[in-house]
Amino acid sequence: MTKNNYQTPTGMHDLFQKDLEQFSKIEQSAKKLADFYGFEKIETPILEFSEIFEKGTGADTDIVEKEMYSLKTKGGDLLTLRPEITPGVVRAYNQAGMQNLPKPVRLWYLGPCFRHERPQAGRYRQFNQLGFESFGTSHPIIDTITIQIFYSLLKSFGFKKLAVEVSCIGDSQCRGAFKKALTNYFRSRTSSLCADCRARLKKNPLRILDCKEEKCAVVKKGAPQVLDYLCKDCSNHFKSLLEFLEELEIPYNINPYLVRGLDYYTRTVFEIIEDTEEGRAQGSLTGGGRYDGLVKLLGGKDTPACGASMGVERVINLIKARTKNTAIDEPICDVYLAQVGELAKKKALKLFEQLRQANIKAGEGLHKESLSAQLGAADTMKAKYSLIIGQKEALNNQVIIREMKTGRQKVIDIDKVIKELKSKI
Repeated sequence: MTKNNYQTPTGMHDLFQKDLEQFSKIEQSAKKLADFYGFEKIETPILEFSEIFEKGTGADTDIVEKEMYSLKTKGGDLLTLRPEITPGVVRAYNQAGMQNLPKPVRLWYLGPCFRHERPQAGRYRQFNQLGFESFGTSHPIIDTITIQIFYSLLKSFGFKKLAVEVSCIGDSQCRGAFKKALTNYFRSRTSSLCADCRARLKKNPLRILDCKEEKCAVVKKGAPQVLDYLCKDCSNHFKSLLEFLEELEIPYNINPYLVRGLDYYTRTVFEIIEDTEEGRAQGSLTGGGRYDGLVKLLGGKDTPACGASMGVERVINLIKARTKNTAIDEPICDVYLAQVGELAKKKALKLFEQLRQANIKAGEGLHKESLSAQLGAADTMKAKYSLIIGQKEALNNQVIIREMKTGRQKVIDIDKVIKELKSKI
């Protein structure tokens, strides 16, 4: 970076008007679903104690090992810019004594997160995460509702052939036997694993199943499947979840190698994808699952919980890519106010304020002198009508109303303009 040529830091990005409009639409859609299903919004601090993520997300995960932005305060506290929001929500749940509220406690959020990962299409080092979390019941109906919310949300954004990749990774009763079988399988194939997965084999062999390296993908195809090791309770829980999804006619694929990349998951894990060749190449649109041990791990009572989240920018980028060739230019304004001369400018300024008060979407060229430039701007803004005040009209307290498409125009008194426009628009 040279002097006077400042850029955003690597992996950071600006959001402009069209991005923010799409962002707002996503937030409004999420709020509508949240209100219907009884979720209350929560905002947690962007900075949390590092230990929350080390204990909650998992000390051996890529997020904690490689991606966290951490700092030490002058007082000696170790803090981290949140790489995800779930552990902070759990901390807030415990700190606020929400375990005493009627169950389930349902919370949703939307806010920035930070991960120092390799930037790529749709993935940034600062990004916004949208999530829904439910606390207090282990019933698989909660898992189903979580999936239903995100399935409905993505449908509302125009994603069509959606499918849920779903699995059950067991709990403390049955996961030990599966991890042992998995360790034995991968240990005999250590030389075929990437360097990261060789380290994972010693710490948490489950995370090898989440590796995207091609050489590891080949090896894990023959690995033991977790569904063969589930205890009766986990098996019944998973069976009920699938029956609920079938009742809702939500398409799903059982993926026995789906584990997600975080240590706190138990039982249900899922991702929603577009079930096309292109969609699978793009990866999951959202994901989540059950985390029945996390509340207790972070100092609370033993509390079952379930949730999911999605990266907002990634979804926005996919929406923009799909709509850029089919989008219809919408009018930026209904009317455009043009003027020529100082007296006309004064009249136009007052009329522009009257248009605002009347909730008429208007553009203006009050800073311009050339009428042709102003009418050109009216075309650019797709205005249906232009209001023109020249020196003659200003002296007579009149306005020319021109229909932009046909060029037809008429002169009316300035105090009748608002009424005339409301009858036309």
